[in-house]
Amino acid sequence: MKDFRDLIVWQKSHKLPLDVYEATRKFPKEELYGLISQLRRSSSSIPCNIAEGCGRRGNGEFHKFLQIATGSASEVEYQLLLAHELGYLNSAEFIKLSKATVELKRMLAGLISKVETSRMASTH
Repeated sequence: MKDFRDLIVWQKSHKLPLDVYEATRKFPKEELYGLISQLRRSSSSIPCNIAEGCGRRGNGEFHKFLQIATGSASEVEYQLLLAHELGYLNSAEFIKLSKATVELKRMLAGLISKVETSRMASTH
């Protein structure tokens, strides 16, 4: 069992939903159960899955939860694009949040590779 708070990828992923919540406060109220809810849930799913994976036994389960976190990051990436094109996010907000999301995806990919390598080494 690993302490998720020690992972830099978790620390950065925890900041994303905080920023998303702030940005979505000014979205139209009719989006409360649509895009606002989707963006908030998918962005908070990233650190949640990292934390849950850390609490599981073995690298196999950790790997699975990291992949789920990556999928959630891809959802966020699209939802930010949609919000920007609908005019709910200005260009500066869109760029900031998108860059943070892409950085998280890169970091998750690196951690997934590291976990895969560790899993392969432990099976030999």
